[in-house]
Amino acid sequence: MVLRCADMFSRWRPILVFLLLAFAFSGLPYFLIIHSGHIGVGNGLVASLIMWCPGLAAFATCALLRLDVGSLGWNWRPVGYQVWAYVIPILYALPVYIAVWALIRGSFSFPEFANPMGAAFGFAQHATTSALFLAIPLYAIFGVIATMARTLGEEIGWRGFLLPRLVQQAGFTWGCVLSGCIWAVWHYPILLFADYNAGTTPAYALTSFTLMVIAAAFIWGWLRLKSGSLWTSAILHASHNVFIQVIFDGMTKPVGRTLYITTEFGAGLVVTMSVVALYFWTRRGEVEVPDRIARSSEVPSLS
Repeated sequence: MVLRCADMFSRWRPILVFLLLAFAFSGLPYFLIIHSGHIGVGNGLVASLIMWCPGLAAFATCALLRLDVGSLGWNWRPVGYQVWAYVIPILYALPVYIAVWALIRGSFSFPEFANPMGAAFGFAQHATTSALFLAIPLYAIFGVIATMARTLGEEIGWRGFLLPRLVQQAGFTWGCVLSGCIWAVWHYPILLFADYNAGTTPAYALTSFTLMVIAAAFIWGWLRLKSGSLWTSAILHASHNVFIQVIFDGMTKPVGRTLYITTEFGAGLVVTMSVVALYFWTRRGEVEVPDRIARSSEVPSLS
């Protein structure tokens, strides 16, 4: 029994060390965001810091336990998976917003998105044209690239380090569920005690966000393991953030029950992302733990 417990602790030790460090590193940005009440405190630099805490924790865990940093999934092939990673968020988000714009009167407010964009580009008198032919294309290309500088930090930790090791220990289904729950809980302090929410009731926002993130864990996770590349999940994460948080939410006016359906805290994405997650779950037999992680399952002694 003692040997069995020791073996179990040895197998789970990298995961436990990583989680301890990820939440410990997040303490400072948690404090700064909660103290100010705003996710954008420090002109957005604190948000960048907290998004890199999982990545820093992954590097620190690899250093402490002498694990192979190469097992995090740095390769950039095959390209087709990266293309799908970019497109998938549009496919599951756009139907939600089109339905809301069609069914809730006044919810589609393109001028509220276009006018600031026109002013930003110096074409205030041609706001619609500026938004359609400058702002949206630039966000869709360079906005996603720029956002990857932040999402990469999360993905190094959550999908580069944590997910493959959870899948190795618990299988694909439970690995995704556990990683999704951890990923959601990591957001809870800034969701509950700052303005990282859509303005609905805390219980509703928390529930919707948690279910959405668990669904996302299956989508992100399948693509990361199937492609063998954390860049796939980093692109997917960046595309999700830009198209939903910046473009689609920017065009949507919070009238009626709009906020209860749209944003990352509404029910709409829970439904569409769960459908996509279910599809990938049915293909779970196609993914496996990368060899480099399997070979590093025996953690060297710290002595």
